[in-house]
Amino acid sequence: LFLQMKFDKEGNTTYFEKKKTELYQELGLQARDLRFQHVMSIATRNNRIIMRMEFLKAVITPEFLLILDYRNLSLEHWLLNELASQLAGEGQLVTYSLPFEFRAIEAILQYWISKLQGRLNTLQPQILETLEVLVDPKLLSVDRSKLHILLQNGKSLSELETDVKVFKETILEILDEEEVIEELCLSKWTDPQVFEESTSGIDHAEEMELLLENYYRQAEDLLNEARELRVLIDDSESIIFINLDSHRNVMMRLNLQLTMGTFSVSLFGLIGVAFGMNLESSLEEDPRIFWLVTGIMFLGSGLMWRRLLSFLGRHLDPPLPPHVPAALKKSQPAAGRVDIKTSLKGETFGLSRSTLTNQ
Repeated sequence: LFLQMKFDKEGNTTYFEKKKTELYQELGLQARDLRFQHVMSIATRNNRIIMRMEFLKAVITPEFLLILDYRNLSLEHWLLNELASQLAGEGQLVTYSLPFEFRAIEAILQYWISKLQGRLNTLQPQILETLEVLVDPKLLSVDRSKLHILLQNGKSLSELETDVKVFKETILEILDEEEVIEELCLSKWTDPQVFEESTSGIDHAEEMELLLENYYRQAEDLLNEARELRVLIDDSESIIFINLDSHRNVMMRLNLQLTMGTFSVSLFGLIGVAFGMNLESSLEEDPRIFWLVTGIMFLGSGLMWRRLLSFLGRHLDPPLPPHVPAALKKSQPAAGRVDIKTSLKGETFGLSRSTLTNQ
């Protein structure tokens, strides 16, 4: 049995269950036409439009819209609260003056693109907040819980990019076929008088093409936003690795300095070892020898350590940047206002330069 919801031109809604064979005969379709899978496609069969939007399965005729297997919480909320009013002309559909199939197609496309936009609006602040914490140069270690959250959000972002690409490709396949666009105008075949040029001089086939192009552009903009967020994640991952390498280099340098200090003290400590042996000489009788030997040990150790540190600085410190003429500095335009994503990118790249200088 198919659990169905039927909407007519006035937005009236009826619910009923019907066997598949009865539904095939009533709609004039074949079994394979209603063999819905979790794919996305828009096709025409026997003056019927069959739309598959993953879990959203619809059949559009010139007189009514049929939703099949709508048992989904978010889908039921849209069907009960928004779709009926949109089809009746109470919503914000731009195709209300056109035949019924235009309104039905626009309502379904609008629902799907708003659902994809909502997923992006949910992921974007979470990802930006997580990246802002992870790229902080003051942190000596990375919070694993934040990395786990970033991994989950990155996976959700990849799924969103895939869904948007499939949506784009589905619309693009129709835009590349003029015959399919004309077949979507069901009123052309049922009521030829309705299929006339509109007041703007554009026929209904061109209206359908403009409608599909509009949602194709919206999907393209949505995909570009998702790609920018993906690039920001990749750049931030590089900054995280640079920060960790910088802290690790600081610890290694500190360890090297302490090793050189220990070597210097041990080297000049041999003098004290020599005087500490059980050997008699005339020097141990002079009270000034103790302070003289101790001063030579500390002074020699300090000079040796200072010499080693200067050698380390010459070989590890980066060279000074090249001199930039003042004329070139004045010619650079002042930075304007940027959004949160651009500011985060600038902050992370600035952190990368500071960490490289520390290295």
